[in-house]
Amino acid sequence: MKVKEFAEKLELKRLTGESGLDKEITGVYACDLLSWVMSHAVKGNIWITVITNINIVAVAVLTEVSCIIVPEGLKVENVTIKKAQQQGIAILSSSMDTYGICCRAYTLLGK
Repeated sequence: MKVKEFAEKLELKRLTGESGLDKEITGVYACDLLSWVMSHAVKGNIWITVITNINIVAVAVLTEVSCIIVPEGLKVENVTIKKAQQQGIAILSSSMDTYGICCRAYTLLGK
């Protein structure tokens, strides 16, 4: 499933517009410790994190995750959104908590 379709099905808000929506999703990774994400996330994962600063873009590029989802309606810094757009990384927002997003992703992705 592509990021765009996943975002539509979960009614996620696209913070970065059309950037990165064509990437294929291979799984889900939820973690807030950046060094841990760098060593454990797999290419194509959806990455769910409460971190909203510019460092998440660098980690997303390094790990080649399909997108970043920020739960619980957290506000993402404008500088982070602009950098993600430049790098072709989709940042999506949800009012759901991390557990809810993971449950819905499991149902949609069958993983």
